[in-house]
Amino acid sequence: MTIWQIILLASILVLAIKLLGYLVPPKLLASPRAARTAELTTVALLSALIVVQTAGIGQGLVLDARLPAVVVAAALFALKVPFVLVIIAAAACAAVLRAYGWS
Repeated sequence: MTIWQIILLASILVLAIKLLGYLVPPKLLASPRAARTAELTTVALLSALIVVQTAGIGQGLVLDARLPAVVVAAALFALKVPFVLVIIAAAACAAVLRAYGWS
């Protein structure tokens, strides 16, 4: 099986799962438990994506200037600093670390 066949098969499968969502009764989705589960799943998936993109390259784990930049961003978010300033501070942190040779 080629990579394009796998991508096509995965796309069809994702579309089928999405279409199955329309068959779920609205009463089931209106429950507080379903809403809470959807919220927590979204947060968990986004967190996993951030970790993979920050600490992973290919199949390996790498700790470079991105990790401290994410820590700085998380700390500033906890302090409720405006988003633009968080981005600038995280980018500056990564730039300074890279300038000092921490790739």
